[in-house]
Amino acid sequence: MAFGLLCSFAQLSLLTLPMSDAAVVVEEQAAVLKTLPDFPLSNQRCASQLQQRLDLLLLAIEALDVGSASKMLASAEDLGLQSIVPHALALWRLRCTNPWRRSYNRTLLTLDQAKALTAIAHYQAKPLNVTMRQLLIAERQMRAKQLPVGTNFLLSDYLDQFRSHFSSRMNPRRAKVSVLLASESAMDDFALGLLNQLLFCTGTIGMERLWISLFDGEVA
Repeated sequence: MAFGLLCSFAQLSLLTLPMSDAAVVVEEQAAVLKTLPDFPLSNQRCASQLQQRLDLLLLAIEALDVGSASKMLASAEDLGLQSIVPHALALWRLRCTNPWRRSYNRTLLTLDQAKALTAIAHYQAKPLNVTMRQLLIAERQMRAKQLPVGTNFLLSDYLDQFRSHFSSRMNPRRAKVSVLLASESAMDDFALGLLNQLLFCTGTIGMERLWISLFDGEVA
């Protein structure tokens, strides 16, 4: 409910607050960002597919953990990322660079902005490692029995939450979004695929692995 109100406020604010690079310039790069390599992108801007993937991973975290939206801000502060993510509106605007969003702002993230979202995703996903493993084990058991994954009580909460977040925030006029919205099984598979990706980034060097995977085929 609170996050929905925040989004409504942010949508109104977006009309009067144009995305400004000056507002997100990092005067002194946070230590956590230095652990991630810089890639020689031609315009120092990220591909929209990368932005889409980061936002969807964060969406999966929200479906796993109620209240994670506020925890993301706490993680940004703990990681020294206040210059990039100083408040909820800034985080929301970064996430709205996902082209699937209803409130897509047609902005390309800088490397540091993308690194910040990667770091936040990693730090939010780490404590959910056990939960994710339990859900993925449950998925395998359901598939082995050839039963719908959504009928498992462990999986149903996550899948229902993900479907709710996805349908309320993604633009149904996008072809892929409309396909997912039209098929419960396709949406379930998509949500569980994101869980596998999140688990991938919870290990000791999970943040680095996630960051590098985001640029697969994107480096100039």
